[in-house]
Amino acid sequence: MYTALDEKRLYEQAKHLLKQDAGTAGDTIAQLREVINYADWKYYVQNDPTLSDSEYDGVYKQLKNLEEKHPELVTEDSPTQRVAKGLSERFPTVSHLVPMLSLDNTYNADDLTDWDRRCRELAETDDIEYCVEPKYDGAGISLIYDDGALSRGATRGDGVMGEDVTTNIRQIRAIPLSAALLKYGIKQIEIRGEIVIHKKVFDAFNKQRVAEGLSPLANPRNAASGTLRILDPTEVRKRGLNSILYHVSNYTLTEGAERPKELGTHYDTLKLLYSLGFPTPAPDMKVFKHVDDVIKYCHEFEGRRDDLPFEVDGLVIKVNDFAMQDKMGSTSHHPRWAVAYKFKARQATSKLVDVEFQVGRTGAITPVAKIEPVHIGGVTVTSVSLFNEDVIREKDLHIGDTVLVERAGDVIPYIVKPLAELRDGNEREIKFPTHCPACESQLERQPEEAAWRCININCPVQLVEHIIHYVSKDAMDIRGLGAANVQKFYDLDILKDIPGIYDIDWSKLKGMEGFGEKSITNLQQAIEQSKKQPLNRLIFGLGIRFVGETTAKTLANAASDIREFYTWDAGRFATLEDVGPKVATSVVDFFARQENRDVIQKLDEAGVNLLNEHKGQSAADGELAGKTFLFTGTLSHFKRSDAEKMVEDKGGSILGGVSAKLNYLVVGEDAGSKLDKAKKLGTVNILTEQEFLKLVDGA
Repeated sequence: MYTALDEKRLYEQAKHLLKQDAGTAGDTIAQLREVINYADWKYYVQNDPTLSDSEYDGVYKQLKNLEEKHPELVTEDSPTQRVAKGLSERFPTVSHLVPMLSLDNTYNADDLTDWDRRCRELAETDDIEYCVEPKYDGAGISLIYDDGALSRGATRGDGVMGEDVTTNIRQIRAIPLSAALLKYGIKQIEIRGEIVIHKKVFDAFNKQRVAEGLSPLANPRNAASGTLRILDPTEVRKRGLNSILYHVSNYTLTEGAERPKELGTHYDTLKLLYSLGFPTPAPDMKVFKHVDDVIKYCHEFEGRRDDLPFEVDGLVIKVNDFAMQDKMGSTSHHPRWAVAYKFKARQATSKLVDVEFQVGRTGAITPVAKIEPVHIGGVTVTSVSLFNEDVIREKDLHIGDTVLVERAGDVIPYIVKPLAELRDGNEREIKFPTHCPACESQLERQPEEAAWRCININCPVQLVEHIIHYVSKDAMDIRGLGAANVQKFYDLDILKDIPGIYDIDWSKLKGMEGFGEKSITNLQQAIEQSKKQPLNRLIFGLGIRFVGETTAKTLANAASDIREFYTWDAGRFATLEDVGPKVATSVVDFFARQENRDVIQKLDEAGVNLLNEHKGQSAADGELAGKTFLFTGTLSHFKRSDAEKMVEDKGGSILGGVSAKLNYLVVGEDAGSKLDKAKKLGTVNILTEQEFLKLVDGA
């Protein structure tokens, strides 16, 4: 629809219009309409917004103000006379019973006061009650219930027609499939709302995407909207969508039924729906009789927006009485009886001036964009994580690009995209390093991973984290040498690597705060005792990628001496229980590196146990010999580590995941994908905690 030249011209035109006061009518109105039509197309059809929310609202408001001053210039095809356009073709389209209009926006107390004045004029009374509720930042939906049962769910679409996503809507547990609506004589009802995602769920989902080599999603709104359009309902169910329903647009009653008194006001209606199991904002709604109280509440609420579980970009103020709403009516764009009070902008544009590459404590190399300072949501942003090389390539980012930056709630600043139409040819490619910025070691990347890593065990940036892991409770269990003391010893040059734990200059600790004679003696004893730890704890403590406690036990049980692994290939490792190709390759790589062998040699010289004198015995002896177990969910009767020890003490073994080799899956509360996979296999015995205890006691 638009060429690159058109896009650049329209973007610059929008910026120009935002900086000037709307003056002469004719040409300015035409320009504003052109910019808004382009922005609508980019946002709704291309799913690729070119303007931030506040910039779009600014252009729209200019057009609206000009058309109000010059009604003779208003045309039917003006953006102010219709709802924004655009539907995808992936789902069948359906008609809404009542058009889903937008909301008019306000940004300050003066705007709200002016809106209140118009409401009193339209209602012909000063006795107006306002209901105020959060404006959730999600994907708009419309639900229809017939005879109390959910019969259809549709996206907002163009406001008149939406996409039928009923099957996906049914996957959202917050939305009831049926409700006691007939009890109140309601035969059919159309309810509007938003599909939203809890902030923690969204953050976890993005972390998973990054780990899988995918680019993270920009914000919960995009995640919710995109999920609704996934063709696989099973995948929709996994995404953890939620919903807030905030408006009844239409209803019909059963024959002879009288309208329930609860359907007289907006507040009472949402309270009724809430009591019937619908997820409404009823607990967070407030009712006020004066606009000054509304304004005060808006200012107070904005200060705690980040404490809410869902993203909120403002508050919605509605005339509470339905009869009064009907009297006030609507324009073709928005109802006159409702308005949105928008919070400070969370998006802005800036210039990408440089990219720095930082080494994480696990060796992952993270590119960090340095941008020209820009104020977003009360914070000045100068640095933005780019996550990994693939994100840079997928977004086609270049140094010198103008970029759209977003910050929402507790989510870190995020580059949504570059504005490629503004490039002038001076932009430069971002080159990812081939060697570690901290130690100059060659970086490595597994084929299925997104991150480049430095795997040098002596890399100075990673050393402290390596030592902390080595001394931790589940590894070598050196009490008295926790994270704080490891960092302190490292900073004071007392401890520089893992073998150095066994060669501490104790004279340097004397007189140090927190290290009296008894503390030093206890630490010496703990370090000495760690030399006798079983081989599996040492293997785990070395921090081999993908090797957890369970896999460390499997490896330890397969060898008499850790140094036997120097000659093993990936194929031999893969023959071990629960060791797949990825783990096998990682273990081979670890033991092949000379610097790792040097660490093991120094540990041997210090007297650390490298042997397993009971090779192969744990799986062969005991009442649970040959049986495999896995635990999932939250256990309430015992710690997972204790339960695993109960199994191993009786000769059983613990697996790291669900597979055909698994005999028993012990399920706690909130069990997830492991339980689903075990059920699909059909060969796994699924036990409750009580059943597990009976099994172990019987054994």
